[in-house]
Amino acid sequence: MKKIWRMTLILALLGAIGVSAGCSKRGNAKNKGAKDEKVAVPVEVAVVTAGDIAAYFTGTATIGAEEETGVVAKVGGVVKEILVEEGRYVKEGDVLARLDDEKIRVQLAQSRASLDKLHSVYERNVNLHDRNLISTEVFQQSKYDWEQAKAAYELAELDYKYTSIRTPIAGVVTERLIKVGNMVLPNQSVFRVAGLNPLIAVLHVPERQLGKLRVGQPAAMSIDAMGSESVPGRIARISPVIDPATGTVKVTIEARDPSGRLRPGMFARIQIIYDVHANAVKAPKDAIITEDRENAVFVVRDSMAYRLSIETGFINTTHVEVLAGLKAGDTVVTTGKGSLKDSTKVQIVAR
Repeated sequence: MKKIWRMTLILALLGAIGVSAGCSKRGNAKNKGAKDEKVAVPVEVAVVTAGDIAAYFTGTATIGAEEETGVVAKVGGVVKEILVEEGRYVKEGDVLARLDDEKIRVQLAQSRASLDKLHSVYERNVNLHDRNLISTEVFQQSKYDWEQAKAAYELAELDYKYTSIRTPIAGVVTERLIKVGNMVLPNQSVFRVAGLNPLIAVLHVPERQLGKLRVGQPAAMSIDAMGSESVPGRIARISPVIDPATGTVKVTIEARDPSGRLRPGMFARIQIIYDVHANAVKAPKDAIITEDRENAVFVVRDSMAYRLSIETGFINTTHVEVLAGLKAGDTVVTTGKGSLKDSTKVQIVAR
């Protein structure tokens, strides 16, 4: 009996040891598999390219017209006819409106009759004076009367001409200030006309940037109202005076838009290109990591991400010039950098 009990105890101990060993083996195998399998971090990448990259000064401004004027009535009168409306393109000298000219036409006819009469008197006196039949004083008075009548006629003719209100510049009618039947006074503004070619934008540039700018430099206007479409321009003029209150200088940019979509009052973001590096190595801005004034990127090679320090140059809205540390064709991480350390396994995710 004692022998049977001893055998049972031994078998129970062996079974317990076997179970423990089996659990230990499975646990070790599981831990070993977890250690061997490195979890790949999903990232998005981009390829480093080569090409031209520009340095530029940026600013914002409201588009304005280089030529803009108020059209005034040069004589008074009642508005008889309006020939243009706001938004209409007009050429220099086009008639925009007409005033009632009935009274001025009568005055012009009177001046013409008086001029013709005095001219006849003067011509008759020329003949009489040559024959010494009238005095020089009478002759000179008749000449003076004729010249005075001529000046009065020309003035009446000018007033009649001014009953047609004309624009002094070519452009678009931006505002109509009168209606048919209105009484207008001499020198009263009746229209506003703005020239649309060229249009201008004024930037106030810090004086430290002044040495980088010159007249004729190219610029680009990105217009919000045109879906951020870029319109080419150039520096038209740079003020010779620096504003002592702000330390800035006035720089005028001009742009020509044959499509006619650019309008005064539009908001523009302006870039003035002042230098270009050709065949530069360019990395996407999203790939750059800046820490403690040091720039770095993660380069992907054989599904591993390696952190590399780089030296940068020009920067634009999308790319950074890399002076050292990368070459064209390298693959760099653009999204997922925050989850990476040097020599991290990665999985490239297509955009």
